[in-house]
Amino acid sequence: MNILGNISIDTFLSEYWQKKPLLIRNAFPSFISPIDPDDLAGLAMEEQAESRMIFEHGSDGPWQLKHGPFSEDDFNRLPEKDWTLLVQAVDQWVPELSDIVDQFNFIPKWRLDDLMVSFAPKGGSVGPHFDQYDVFLLQAHGQRHWQIGPKYSENSAFLQGTDLKILQDMQVDEEWTLNPGDMLYIPPQYAHNGVALNDCMTFSIGFRAPSESDILSHFVDHACLNLNEDNRYSDLDLSDSKPQPALIDDKAIDRIQALLQKQLTDREHIAKWFAGFMTESKYEDLQEPLEEPLDWEEVAPFFQSSHTITQNETSRWAYTSQEGRLTLMINGKEVCATTDTMLAQLAQHLANHRHIKIADILHQLESSQCQELLLDLINENHIYFDDE
Repeated sequence: MNILGNISIDTFLSEYWQKKPLLIRNAFPSFISPIDPDDLAGLAMEEQAESRMIFEHGSDGPWQLKHGPFSEDDFNRLPEKDWTLLVQAVDQWVPELSDIVDQFNFIPKWRLDDLMVSFAPKGGSVGPHFDQYDVFLLQAHGQRHWQIGPKYSENSAFLQGTDLKILQDMQVDEEWTLNPGDMLYIPPQYAHNGVALNDCMTFSIGFRAPSESDILSHFVDHACLNLNEDNRYSDLDLSDSKPQPALIDDKAIDRIQALLQKQLTDREHIAKWFAGFMTESKYEDLQEPLEEPLDWEEVAPFFQSSHTITQNETSRWAYTSQEGRLTLMINGKEVCATTDTMLAQLAQHLANHRHIKIADILHQLESSQCQELLLDLINENHIYFDDE
């Protein structure tokens, strides 16, 4: 299925991705949401789910923000209109939503953040705003009217007196009403404002875009783990500094620059760190290993009786390949590092596909290393047998 309508993936990536918004009518033909508003409300009552409500006319002022988990009383006291419920990472709770996310595999999957679901009655909105990441807005139920504006920045004027970053004045360049199955792509920093015309749900598929600050601070923390007190600034080539003893000269700056560059020239080290960084889970509590680990003799029969294995919805996968060595990372941790061709092929296949046909990997089950990897993935609950 081509969810980009009559636009090819190459055209989308070259002309729209991170460049300009795109409306895609009937991206998901005859779309029926796998969840309904009651399901979403139930999820918002769970302690482990990240949820919030936004009230345009709150009791404490306009654009009031409240965080979950919520109770039945909270839902019973809701006004008839002008509010929105949002729940993050619903794809980690509902497998059918993870399958929807699979349709976006033309974007590197390690860039994926999550699928957020919002419900709003008539008038519900989160206000005119912009995001610092790419997002696809899929209309799942009802109708929502969208206004699209130009790019804004953190220096733009925002409304005061609210915890939300709502633009004070949003210029409207285009506007559309979306029906179920329609989808809108919004690049980073483009202003948008969606208002529910009736009871509606919208799926927001967002992609991670770490800031330079986050990247640098995380990398520095990671690099420091491999250093000790013996790693220090050194100036064996020091010359007489009496004429200007307070001067930090060019040679000193060269030494510091060399010290910093030493950490930035090891591509294998950077690749492994970045794969871990981009697969870190925001919801670690949702992913738990099996209470009683299995051994291969217990697992092997399932590979004969089942047809499919599936990535757990709570796991984030990525791998790197540097100088013939493949490193598989899941949820920020190294799972496998190998130069063995068969094991590397299995790891790649498992990482690149959410659903894997067992028939496609039968020839690899004879390898003890492949058995060990599969067993570890099963015991850590990163994959499961799935015949639905």
